[in-house]
Amino acid sequence: MTLVLRFAAGSHKGLIREGNEDSGYAGPRLLAVADGMGGAAAGEVASSEVLGSIVRLDEDVPGADLLTLLGDAVQGANDRLRQMVEEDPQLEGMGCTLTAMLWTGQRMGLVHVGDSRAYLLRDGALVQITQDHTWVQRLVDEGRITPEEAETHPQRSLLMRALDGRGQVEPDLSIREVRAGDRYLICSDGLSGPVSHQTLQDTLGSFYAPEQTVQELIQLALRGGGPDNITCIVADVLDVGATDTLSGQFNDVPVVVGAVAETPPSSSAADRSIADTPAGRAAGLGRGPQGAFGPAEGYGGGRPDGQGGFGPAGGYPEDGEPPVYGTEDFGDEAPSRRKRKSRALTFSLVGLVTVGLLGAGGFFGYQWTQSQYYVGAEGDHVAVYQGVNQSLAGLNLSSVHTPYKDIELKYLPQDQRTHVTNTISASSLGDADDKVKKLGEQAALCRKVADVRAAAANPAANPAAQQAAGTVATHAGFVAATTPPGPSATGRAPAAGVPTTPPVPTPGATAPAATPSQGAAAPAAPQGDLPGLTDEERQRADSCPKP
Repeated sequence: MTLVLRFAAGSHKGLIREGNEDSGYAGPRLLAVADGMGGAAAGEVASSEVLGSIVRLDEDVPGADLLTLLGDAVQGANDRLRQMVEEDPQLEGMGCTLTAMLWTGQRMGLVHVGDSRAYLLRDGALVQITQDHTWVQRLVDEGRITPEEAETHPQRSLLMRALDGRGQVEPDLSIREVRAGDRYLICSDGLSGPVSHQTLQDTLGSFYAPEQTVQELIQLALRGGGPDNITCIVADVLDVGATDTLSGQFNDVPVVVGAVAETPPSSSAADRSIADTPAGRAAGLGRGPQGAFGPAEGYGGGRPDGQGGFGPAGGYPEDGEPPVYGTEDFGDEAPSRRKRKSRALTFSLVGLVTVGLLGAGGFFGYQWTQSQYYVGAEGDHVAVYQGVNQSLAGLNLSSVHTPYKDIELKYLPQDQRTHVTNTISASSLGDADDKVKKLGEQAALCRKVADVRAAAANPAANPAAQQAAGTVATHAGFVAATTPPGPSATGRAPAAGVPTTPPVPTPGATAPAATPSQGAAAPAAPQGDLPGLTDEERQRADSCPKP
């Protein structure tokens, strides 16, 4: 059994974007899509350079461990971006996603950074085989929102990982076993965003030729509004057989699409790498027509009716040359160099204003987190935090903005203490301060309640409270002993023999203790009664921690 890849690739700028920052490469061993970010900071340069750095992997047979090859290539691409920014500070802020597959003939190595996606259609079922490195995907993974809510979340474009030349990149790496009949899709979010999973599955399962499938997928994204650049690669795994004379026709015609077709990589190292690969034999990466498709020959199997053993081959040219896609179907003319320079200048002028609206703000996810605030616990007290209560690769995305050491957690009611420990979200710094103010008022009340209860429980420890309590008891006894009994509740006069004038106390003698029959005042207030508090404070005090 001899397995080969049959592929096609296409790219379109969409209906809203001024230019195309996506780049795509499809060759006999390597399939890759990079979605550039940075707007005026040259997202198209980043995607082009990254593909130019990894295209050397498109060798006849990968000679080392797949994951090592992919990991080293991605880190090298990231280093190249860092070098470019150091040489030209105006490129600061550029970056891109990358989803790529490296084919050995039996297995597929997968590397993934960002929110471009890879899918596998097997036995009629479509499965996403990459996980988006986005903020909303993290919320989904933590169960804080549903996948349906993630599709319309306002921050769904915020990336948590990307190739940007900053530090060490952490790609997802995996190995996949392949089968004859498998169909792979790699695409930017310009396709996966406006086109639903079910529609992708139906389309990939309904069209046979990769070229036709790519055309239909791009049309679907455009009918969905085309809000972003659209780039996709469709690759079929075919068993051609060891004696198949057409098997060689699958091997030597790589395809480049998108920004990399317009903006070739600038580094000579990339050019040297390209020259040593099948891409070099295809007239050089970035020098072919934008939107070209993969090799078309081979499906007909030499039959005069153009039918191969796998189905119709309609739509493929007879001469085997890759057709240009995008010009006739969508009315886009290949821009001249002068037009491209003019467009780049225009985009650089307006990019600073529109970068957030066009999704480039997603690249600055960390900066966005620093505009968020929440209330939480710092040790034994309350604090306002700046950022989000998450960590990324060991890096905390929040820090204490304002500590409130006078608001101790032990004085808060249990429910409020739990809320603070679990963090309380705030819409702004002012909102966070308002929440802290209310917590402070409650903590101050509970502290006051705790002091009153402590004094009542142990008056000896508080001489002032003990003296006040003794004064109240003596006064109450004197009044009880010297006050004549008044009419009873029935209005009757006192019984005969009961004196109606108060006895004169002996000088220096202590007033007799009052008894209930003598109409004495009520006993001293119990501990539960909190003197000195308003009715509202007494109600709020019920929730205070008990001693």
